[in-house]
Amino acid sequence: MPHIHRLPDLLVNQIAAGEVVERPASVLKEVLENAVDAGAHAIEVQLEQGGVRRIRVADDGCGIAREELALALERHATSKIATLDDLEHVGTMGFRGEALAAIAAVARTSITSRAEGASHAWRIEAGSEPAPAALNQGTVVDVADLYYNTPARRKFLKTESTEYAHCDDMFRRVALARPDIGLQLAHNGRVIHRLPPGPAEARVAALMGDDFLQHAREVQADAGPLRLAGFASLPAYSRSSRDAQYFFVNGRFVRDKLLTHAVREAYADILHGSRHPAYVLFLELDPAGVDVNVHPAKIEVRFREARAVHQFVYHALKRVLAESGAGRGDAGLAQGAASMPTGTAGEDGAPASGSWPTPGTAPAPAATRPWPPSLPQQGRLAMESATRSYFDFTASARPAQGGEAALTATSPAQIAGTAAAAPSFASSHTPADGPPLGYALAQLHGVYILAQNAAGLVLVDMHAAHERILYEKLKTVLDGRPAVQRLLIPAVFSVSAKDMAAAEECAEVLSAMGFDVGAAGPQELAVRSVPALLANAPVAELMRQLLQELREYPATEVVTARRNELLATMACHGAVRANRQLTLPEMNALLRDMEATERADQCNHGRPTWTQLSMADLDRFFMRGQ
Repeated sequence: MPHIHRLPDLLVNQIAAGEVVERPASVLKEVLENAVDAGAHAIEVQLEQGGVRRIRVADDGCGIAREELALALERHATSKIATLDDLEHVGTMGFRGEALAAIAAVARTSITSRAEGASHAWRIEAGSEPAPAALNQGTVVDVADLYYNTPARRKFLKTESTEYAHCDDMFRRVALARPDIGLQLAHNGRVIHRLPPGPAEARVAALMGDDFLQHAREVQADAGPLRLAGFASLPAYSRSSRDAQYFFVNGRFVRDKLLTHAVREAYADILHGSRHPAYVLFLELDPAGVDVNVHPAKIEVRFREARAVHQFVYHALKRVLAESGAGRGDAGLAQGAASMPTGTAGEDGAPASGSWPTPGTAPAPAATRPWPPSLPQQGRLAMESATRSYFDFTASARPAQGGEAALTATSPAQIAGTAAAAPSFASSHTPADGPPLGYALAQLHGVYILAQNAAGLVLVDMHAAHERILYEKLKTVLDGRPAVQRLLIPAVFSVSAKDMAAAEECAEVLSAMGFDVGAAGPQELAVRSVPALLANAPVAELMRQLLQELREYPATEVVTARRNELLATMACHGAVRANRQLTLPEMNALLRDMEATERADQCNHGRPTWTQLSMADLDRFFMRGQ
C-alpha cells in the first residue's frame, strides 16, 4: 500500500473544482452570488465564447480590502460564516469559501477591488501579490481560459451556443431572485439583457415574457413562519418541457424533489398529459428551518419540517389554481384568445401584493394552522351511497319527460328561474353586470354552446364542462374518511425493511386512509381492509407504491390519485354526450354550474372547457374599423 501523504494545495483545489466548477455557468453562478452578497446595486456580466474564453463580472458592492485579497483566493476562507451557529442560519448566497480557490486552480483568475473608503483599488492574480489598480468602488472578477491547464476537462465542454445557454439560464435565476438589483449581460460584445431595478412584475415580464404574466396568477400565501410568493401559470399556458420553472428558497434557486412533487400534485387535476407548468415561486422561511449545506453546488436543500413545507406549498398553489376563470370572467383561457388579466389570490384573507419578499427578511405573521393538517372529518359514506349519487348525476343528464332537464343536481325551480333571467336568442346585448359566462344563444353541432357575455362571445365544450362539474361534485360527496371494505382473506406479501419501518411509522396515516395494515412476519405485511373505492385494485402493488411514496414525500397523494381516477371515469360516463340537443334552460344551467365549480376551466384530462372571443377579436377578424 502507498504511504499516506498530504495532497498538494493545487491538486486539492483542482479536486474541489471538479465538484464546484462543472462548466462556465458554474463559475458565473459563484461569482454572481458573491456580487449579490457584497450588497451590489448594479452588476455587469461580460462573456466570451460562451464563457469558456472569458467571464468578467463587475459590481459596485462593498469591495475587498487589500490585506484580504490574497485570502479570497485561498481554500476555506470566507467573510460569511465564522461559527457553527452561522452555518445553521446561513442568510447569504455563498458561504463555503472554496469557490474562488477552485476557479483559480483551473482558469486564469484575477480580482480587482476597491473597498469603501480606500484611496485606490488593488489587483491580484492567483499566486501573486496585490498590485495597485484603477477602479471605482466595487469588485471585478475576471476568469479567462477555463480549464487551460486541464485539457481533459475542457474536452467535456459542449459547443459555444450550449455553454452560453447555460450561462444565460444562470443569469436569469439571479435576476429573477433579485429584481432590486440592476443587471446587464453581454455575450461576445453584444448586450443580451439590460435589466434596471424595479418591481417584480417588470423583471418577470422582461425574462419570462408578457405572455407568461397574462396567463399566470399571483401567489401570496402565509402560514406561521412560511411564506410563498410569485406567479404560477394557468394550465392553458403549459409547456412541453420544464425550462420555465424557477423555485427559490430564501432567495436561492433550488431543485428539490419535495417542492417539485408538491407543485406537480397541485396541478394534477388540471394539467393535460405530459405538459409542464411554468412558474416563478419564492418560499421564505427561517434559515434555521432549512439546511443549504447539502450539495457542493448549493442547488439542493433539506427541510427540517418537510411535511409542513410540502403541505403548505401544495395547498397554497391548489387554492390559487382552484379559482375558476369561469367564475371570475377571465378571458383567453384557450389558444387563440386575446388576453387574460393577471389574477390575484390571498391565503387566509391576506391581501395580495405585487412585490416579493427580500431574501433574509422575516415573513409577515399569519394565522398558524396545525402541521400536518388533519384529514377532513366528515361522516362515513357507504359505497352504495357513492354509487347512488353517481347514478343520480347520470340520470339527470338524460332528457326528462317534457323535454327539459337540468344537467346537474339543479332543481326544476332553479332551472325555471334561470330561464326567466336568460335573454332570448334575439337579444342584442348582455348587461355589463351579467354573469361571467353570459347567457346561452345556441348549440353548435351538438358539441359546443355559444353564449354571449359582456366581453363578447363564449364557446363552451359542453361534454368537457359537464365532466368537470360532475367530477368535482363526486369528490365532494366522497371527501372525508372513506368507506372501508374488509378483505375476506387478508392480502399478505413480502416487503423490504424500509417498507416495514414506513408501515409502522405511518400506521395512523394509513388507518385514516382506510387501510388496516399489520405485520405478518419479519418481512411480511398483511392488509385486512382497503378503501371501498379501491377494493378491486391490486393490493400488494398499491401498498408498496404507497409506502414508497410515504418514505419519499411526507404527504402522499397515491390513494387520492387512485380514487380520483375512478371518479374521473365515472364523471366522464355520466357527462352529457355529443349530439345531445339541449334547451336554452339546460345550457344556462350548465353555464351557472361552471361559474360555481372549482377548476372549471379544464376538464378532468386537462383540456380547456371554454374560451372567450372578445368584441375586439371579432372586429379584427371582420376588419371592422380598418
